[in-house]
Amino acid sequence: MGGDLLTLHMMVVSAAETVRDHWRAGSSLASVPIEYSAGGTSEAHGILKKADVDILVIDGALAADERDSLIDASAAKTQAPLVAVLAGERMVPPAGASVTLANPSTTDEACALVERCVRMRLPKRILLVDDSSTMRSIVRKILSACQFVLTVSEAESGITALDKVNDGCDLALIDCDMPEFDGFETLAELRRIAPKTAVVMMTATDDQVLADKAYAAGAFGFIKKPFYPADIDAILVRMFDVPQAD
Repeated sequence: MGGDLLTLHMMVVSAAETVRDHWRAGSSLASVPIEYSAGGTSEAHGILKKADVDILVIDGALAADERDSLIDASAAKTQAPLVAVLAGERMVPPAGASVTLANPSTTDEACALVERCVRMRLPKRILLVDDSSTMRSIVRKILSACQFVLTVSEAESGITALDKVNDGCDLALIDCDMPEFDGFETLAELRRIAPKTAVVMMTATDDQVLADKAYAAGAFGFIKKPFYPADIDAILVRMFDVPQAD
């Protein structure tokens, strides 16, 4: 993160000076220090080649080939940035982008969007709970390919998970089918002792009844194995793209 855990490098790519100015002003008011850069497509490619970028904001008014070239260049980075495209809140993000955002028309709107990007970019603590070491290894590799910065710890049982969640955890990925203390028992206890930890249940069975049971028990999500980095990214966008109440 710009070589400093407390500083994020945000780059805004737009031909419109007003867009760049709004984001510049918004970034100056962010809750964490922001190293801000802005420019057109060619300037952005130059920066991506030379420096690490944590948050890449692309104006949706750019030509599709320019936008896609920037997304491809960011994906090629060792640590890919969060990619936000200014194309409207309800638009489906282009392939390779994390989220679409409305184009801010004021500094206050830009500041709110900067904070959303910051929340999505700061490291997330993931607890992976599965009795199979092979499956934990597979899921860990999937998590390493996500667009988000993730710190992953593991637990081989529900009981172990209850001990580890006390160390702090944003999201717990829990296998439904575990011996002795199963996934649903673990979910229920986690909801009691760590209510701020979101829980996503994992299963190899495509069973709507099981999914309904998970949601009724307080799970944030339900995911079928095998899954992919984009599936985890979508869950994290839902979790961390929501403005926090004061």
